[in-house]
Amino acid sequence: MDIATIIGILVAFGLVVSAIGGGISSFIDPPSMLIVIGGTVGVLLVGYPLKTALSVIGIVMKTFLYKVDSGSEVIAKLVELAQTVRKDGILALEGEVGNIDNKFMAKGLQMAIDGQEPSVIEDILYKEMDKVAERHALGADMFTSLGTYAPSMGMIGTLVGLVLMLQNMSDPSSIGPSMSIALLTTFYGALMANILFLPMSGKLKNRSKQEMLVHEIILVGVQSLVIGENPRIMEQKLLGYLPPKERKSSFD
Repeated sequence: MDIATIIGILVAFGLVVSAIGGGISSFIDPPSMLIVIGGTVGVLLVGYPLKTALSVIGIVMKTFLYKVDSGSEVIAKLVELAQTVRKDGILALEGEVGNIDNKFMAKGLQMAIDGQEPSVIEDILYKEMDKVAERHALGADMFTSLGTYAPSMGMIGTLVGLVLMLQNMSDPSSIGPSMSIALLTTFYGALMANILFLPMSGKLKNRSKQEMLVHEIILVGVQSLVIGENPRIMEQKLLGYLPPKERKSSFD
């Protein structure tokens, strides 16, 4: 579970609610919510195919629950496998594949065990990385779009509220509800875009970069296993992908 995402949302909403104070009920307006939330969902369905739009629920869950493997942990595992290969040969990894949770690594190892050439492994795994990156980009783009749609629907709600207010200036009792729609729709749209949608888009983009880095480490590591490279040499090669603070040798 991504604690940072949960804490960030709670802190942001908490500060807004604290600033509002005891007048929170004045900021709850069903017509305004209907315009912004309903309108944003509707526009999303216009912009994306139904199946893709519905996948946003799963993407939200991944934002909170999905964990990217640590680069240092992946390198340590690959070095361990390299030591096994150096001692007992590549076929000794057959018993290890079923115990590896990372599907990308398991796929690469299986190809290595099957005797595929490093160039073939590279071609297949790079193609898979491209497809994964495309899926990640689509999810991030959807949230960027939602971050654009929500404030726009808020502005539409503001115009609706202003028109209603101007049409009923002779009736003082109608001015309050109309002004409420005018102001709260903009508030809801800005709140949804800047606390939820746009930060989630940024989180998904950063997470995708982290996962692509881990996948590249795995790809290079599997190629090293195939050619029987010295575990120390392989480790030094792979540690180059990490920032200096995260580099830790298994041989120290």
